[in-house]
Amino acid sequence: MKALFDTISYRSSKLVTQTYSTSFSLATKMLYKTLRNDIYNIYGFVRFADEIVDSFHDYPKEMLFNRFSEDLELALDNKISLNPILNAFQHTYHKYNIDKSLVDAFMKSMRQDLHKSTYLSEEEFKAYIYGSADVVGLMCLKVFVKGDQQKYDELKKTAMALGSAFQKVNFLRDLKADFEGLDRTYFPNTDLKNLDEASKKEIIDDIESDFRKGLSGIKKLPIEAKFGVFMAYRYYNQLLKKLKRTPALKIKDSRIRVSNPKKIELLMRSYVKYQLNLL
Repeated sequence: MKALFDTISYRSSKLVTQTYSTSFSLATKMLYKTLRNDIYNIYGFVRFADEIVDSFHDYPKEMLFNRFSEDLELALDNKISLNPILNAFQHTYHKYNIDKSLVDAFMKSMRQDLHKSTYLSEEEFKAYIYGSADVVGLMCLKVFVKGDQQKYDELKKTAMALGSAFQKVNFLRDLKADFEGLDRTYFPNTDLKNLDEASKKEIIDDIESDFRKGLSGIKKLPIEAKFGVFMAYRYYNQLLKKLKRTPALKIKDSRIRVSNPKKIELLMRSYVKYQLNLL
């Protein structure tokens, strides 16, 4: 039965989420059950594409990415795939009528990671951020508003801002891994070999601006999604606070984390705010 294969596919996407990101998995658990599978399905898809370009160094990454891209197109066209992750994603894609341009933009940014290592202009940087992060936020937004186009259009800009904030925090946190391990520099006009406090402040000010826009949208989300997205916001905002307190040169030489006890504290505090309708 196809239903049994679909169930296995959804479980595979959930397992990918839980294995690759404890933080995202925790935030997803705070969503209503009716939304979780579809968010797992989106995460599984974007995670696999990202892993090909970031992790499979001893394998023909471009060939693997091309094959993944071809299988994706077939999955979306035929509404089935023998790749469980793509089979799960196509279900969510069709269920919520996700715009194909969002998927294409994401795959374009991932493909850039195969060869492009430096972003010299603000225009290049914003285009990459849009494809690698903003569109993922928009896919999730389609799920959060249950396909309501009017609500989607209302919250679109704030969802993009939140996606941008999350991605930029990742870039700042992962400077060492990206620069030394993957030879990539995303922030334009920034000398990562000699990152100074002024450059760090400029980056953080930009992220804080995105967070403010994103938070305004979280407050307008449907109740089924609000607490889970707020949890993700609190986690990334905590990361940013730690980065803000960390000397610029030390950021390049270490990877800032939020401890598990701190995550639990954030969860409890966030839940209190949610229950008291303080969002």
